[in-house]
Formats: sequence, C-alpha cells, structure tokens
Amino acid sequence: MKGKAGLTTDGEELKTVLRLYAAARDAKADNIVVLDVRGLSGFADFFIIASGRSTRHVQGIAAALDKQVNNKRLKSTKVEGLDEGRWVLLDFNDVVAHIFYDEARRFYDLEGLWRDAPRLDLD
Repeated sequence: MKGKAGLTTDGEELKTVLRLYAAARDAKADNIVVLDVRGLSGFADFFIIASGRSTRHVQGIAAALDKQVNNKRLKSTKVEGLDEGRWVLLDFNDVVAHIFYDEARRFYDLEGLWRDAPRLDLD
C-alpha cells in the first residue's frame, strides 16, 4: 500500500490499520482518514481519524474498532473519552484511532495539526 507521498507500509501495524479502517467503515463512520505519522511522532506510526453523527454513533464506532482488534487478540492499551462520546481515543500502540463527534473534529483539527503527514488512500 502506498501513501500519497509514495511511502510503502507493511507489517503488523499495517494489518491493524486495515482492520480498524474496515471496522470504522462498517460502522458507518464519516470522513475516515489515515495519516502516516512515522518520523513525525514519537508515540505512534499511524493515526486513524473518523467522525460520527452523534455521541452514541461515536461510541458505537469506538466499540466496533475495539471489538475488531480484540477479535485478533490485540487489546487497546488506552481508551479515553468513551463516556462522553465527543472524542474517543483508542491507543493500539503504534496505531492510534481518534473518533470524533463532527463539531469536535473541526475544533481540534488533527488533520491540520499533522498536515505534514501523508494520507494513506485505502479505498
């Protein structure tokens, strides 16, 4: 798989990215973006950013991602924001998923903050 900058990805983290992307898509997440933050971040290699149309939808997307990874016997090491459902962060070590309620996503603008990170085209 190649990112928009032509970077090739591989390994277990790629499998995790693909599983999480598919789970987000299956949960009807909006505007799913995968950023390759290798070389830009010291705590993750990839960000998956997606939106939900309500706080319950955000919580449902987060649950779907967690379930998908748990089915593969991987476990998120950290989950934050699940109770509020406005911005849920799931930390899968090298892959971090950010699930936002739409207005919170616009406010925090992670894509803008990480604009130097190549986007992976998974469609």
